[in-house]
Amino acid sequence: MSKIAFLFPGQGAQSVGMGRQLVESSPEARDCFAQAQAILGYDLLQICLEGPAEKLDSTVYSQPALFVTSLAALAWLRASQPAVVEACGAAAGLSLGEYTALVFAGVMSFEDGLRVVQERGRAMQDAADAVPSGMVSILGLEADKIERVCEDARAEGEVLQIANYLCPGNIVVSGHKGACELAADLAVKAGAMKAIPLAVAGAFHTPIMQPAVERLAAALAGVPMQPPRIPVVSNVDAQVHTDPEEIRSLLTRQVVSPVMWEASQRKLLADGYGPHWEVGPGRVLRGLLKRIDRKAAAEGVEC
Repeated sequence: MSKIAFLFPGQGAQSVGMGRQLVESSPEARDCFAQAQAILGYDLLQICLEGPAEKLDSTVYSQPALFVTSLAALAWLRASQPAVVEACGAAAGLSLGEYTALVFAGVMSFEDGLRVVQERGRAMQDAADAVPSGMVSILGLEADKIERVCEDARAEGEVLQIANYLCPGNIVVSGHKGACELAADLAVKAGAMKAIPLAVAGAFHTPIMQPAVERLAAALAGVPMQPPRIPVVSNVDAQVHTDPEEIRSLLTRQVVSPVMWEASQRKLLADGYGPHWEVGPGRVLRGLLKRIDRKAAAEGVEC
């Protein structure tokens, strides 16, 4: 039984210069970016390679950039180490990365996936622009204490909640800007090692993103979907789903729901998957995996 699991990164893993090693060594990777340019109508590779960082970091560009760069990394891996790809028996992706995982699993095509990701990025950016909001990574504090911090930090009518359960000791909260700023102070006073504001457009994975849900649902409604050929673990509930209509619904819910990344990784480990391969820019997912299970084997593709 195939036991390798592929992990695909999400927003925040981007950096200027990503993709350079891939396109310099792989015609298959270059083809991914050429296809993307035809679909998007602009030169995504140039933004990845040259930035500026402020442009690449914007949600509108970072989501397509990470999606395409990760699939270019997959194309390079398929050409250079086909046995690794053939041995992959499951996949998961962090937030945006779930779309990459679903394309790899055959649920939707590259073109359809990229068009949906483009609209997802636009819709989430517009929702963020409408409400001053943000996200804060809280290190070294248990989830129950972070829940209490959120209760104490949010004023009446404000949103502040856990948005990402990443690994033990690394939880991200998300909500209105003032509540995030207060939560950072309260978390440190409650014993957190650090509370780090994240460079993101707004409060992802909270009800503040609700305006994006209708637009995303409309984009997904027109996309043909097939049952996945391998298990893909959902961010919403850390479970595997095979019904395309259920997957479609979960993808819309994902925008306003906490990301259950730690539980997703524990699911893969409990089901016997390993080693895990991080396919895409950065090393964040390998680092999180080691915090979840020190003994877990992790590899990666340099982008």
